[in-house]
Amino acid sequence: MAASAIERRQKDERSPLEKGLPQFAAVVNPDEFAIRFVKHPQSTRARDSAERPDKRRSLPRRKIAMKDEDTGSARQVANCSHSIGRTLVHDEPLAGHCGLAALHRASYSRIPMSSADRRQQILDSIAASARIARRDPDDVTLIAVSKTRSAEEIKALIEAGQRDFGESRVQEAQSKWPEILSARPDLRLHCVGRLQSNKAADAVRLFDSIHSLDRPSLLDALVKEAEKADRCPSIYVQVNIGDEAQKGGCAIEHVGSLVAAVRASPLPLAGLMCIPPLGLEPAPFFALLAKLAEEHDVEGLSMGMSADYREAVLLGATAVRVGTALFEDDPQA
Repeated sequence: MAASAIERRQKDERSPLEKGLPQFAAVVNPDEFAIRFVKHPQSTRARDSAERPDKRRSLPRRKIAMKDEDTGSARQVANCSHSIGRTLVHDEPLAGHCGLAALHRASYSRIPMSSADRRQQILDSIAASARIARRDPDDVTLIAVSKTRSAEEIKALIEAGQRDFGESRVQEAQSKWPEILSARPDLRLHCVGRLQSNKAADAVRLFDSIHSLDRPSLLDALVKEAEKADRCPSIYVQVNIGDEAQKGGCAIEHVGSLVAAVRASPLPLAGLMCIPPLGLEPAPFFALLAKLAEEHDVEGLSMGMSADYREAVLLGATAVRVGTALFEDDPQA
């Protein structure tokens, strides 16, 4: 292989930290960063196959189904796209006789799970991650992201004990939540999507918490409507942690000023929120948000979705926003 080709491949394989993303350079010293990207050396067989294309063996891939639900689902598929097909326990001839499928039903069985079972499985995973991080599992709030979900699906989770729900669009939330909330005033509704200033009045009246404050003008609109309604939802400052033009969130360098503005307002500051870039390892971005929170003396961290909430809990999340994993069985199970 030519030297130039080798250099290009090595350059493409660099981790986000090694590429020098500006948001990491702003607050993180890569030499001191706790999380490392491990590169596995090629085996002799892999090198031989690369040098002799005619000797390569084509391995079948398992197709992965994806629904357009949220970026967490897409990231889950993107992170798995390199893997080859895996054999499931219930595919083995003797699995039923050995009882393996029964022992590992949550991971391997295609028998549909109830809302209560899915919720309990996620709560167990949150608790396990919290214990690894030496945290109290009760310090992590599970927010069920119910956008596009019917009232019947939502009520099934309520019956299972779920109390915190998230919606992305004000108009959709208005169409189904007032009736539910009137019957269940103990529920808490979170706005987890981008919010326009002209929707501030409706948002203040409907939501208990808003996770997507990203600019001073939106804060001014929320404060104005909160004073009119005599109701003050708690506020998360959304950070554009990956410096992506298509996403909401304030730039890292503006976090301090926006946090200070919320503290000076009548609205309570709940913490910081982020959505990591699609297709990249989310853990370094979660760690970066936790570092920003520490620098600005902020306790709440709203981070982690269906594909990565475990990593988020390990790195300090106090609220995880889970949609697909709560309402649907794992498509890979």
